[in-house]
Amino acid sequence: MSVLDNKKITFIGGGNMAQALISGLVSCGVKPELITVADPSEEVRKQSTALKLNTVDPVSDPKAAVINADVIVLAVKPQVMKAVVSAFADVLDDQLVISVAAGLSTDILSSMLGGYRNIVRAMPNTPAMIQMGATGLYGTDDTTEKQKQLATAVMEASGLVMWVDDEEHMHAVTAVSGSAPAYVFYFIESMIDGAVALGLDKEQASALAMQTVLGAAKMAMGSDDTPAELRRKVTSPNGTTQAAIESMQDNEIGRQIAEAMKACSDRSQALSEEMKD
Repeated sequence: MSVLDNKKITFIGGGNMAQALISGLVSCGVKPELITVADPSEEVRKQSTALKLNTVDPVSDPKAAVINADVIVLAVKPQVMKAVVSAFADVLDDQLVISVAAGLSTDILSSMLGGYRNIVRAMPNTPAMIQMGATGLYGTDDTTEKQKQLATAVMEASGLVMWVDDEEHMHAVTAVSGSAPAYVFYFIESMIDGAVALGLDKEQASALAMQTVLGAAKMAMGSDDTPAELRRKVTSPNGTTQAAIESMQDNEIGRQIAEAMKACSDRSQALSEEMKD
């Protein structure tokens, strides 16, 4: 029996991330009729209805989607969160609230919700759209163990889940997974450009680069060796791979990646501070 069995899940906002999470939940066996999407866009509601989900217009009836829900997923932009949640905060009653809004701490969310504290903050990433996401979670002290299990199940429907004990570590989660798909896309982009410069056509370069990144990631995930050890095993002395690795080391690529992640984490912290105002 799954902790999601017969649980009613409401999404406040029906954009791309909400659709990704819904797709994962349905794929894991959650009945569409147990999922409600509250979105002011008629087009979004029509799309949700076509998937046999329940829909609510939060403008005309902001509390309807929340009252009977077991889980409420806040999937709206941070800038509009306060206006959206203030319309139903007074009817919350021991439900689990999961927020996927970047930069909003649980304290800020609790304040927006009139002091409500059963909150889990989530930092997913875009591969959740193909159920290959990586999500960091943090829960308040008021969130029960059962609710944490429920949050895990909701987010695991779209990929890997990791909990952090310190909310400040959500900035690191943002740097290593939340924003990181863009780093990988940039690396693939650079590999393609480099291969084209060496004479391959773009189609050949793209196929080889993407398959190599996919294969390397799967190999690393399935191996008992660390990535560092796997790298050493394919780096023959005085060989072609060693020449490439030495070039990267000479150009301090590792340090540059670490600095990029630090910049991401710093910006995440700054955004959180800005949201306090």
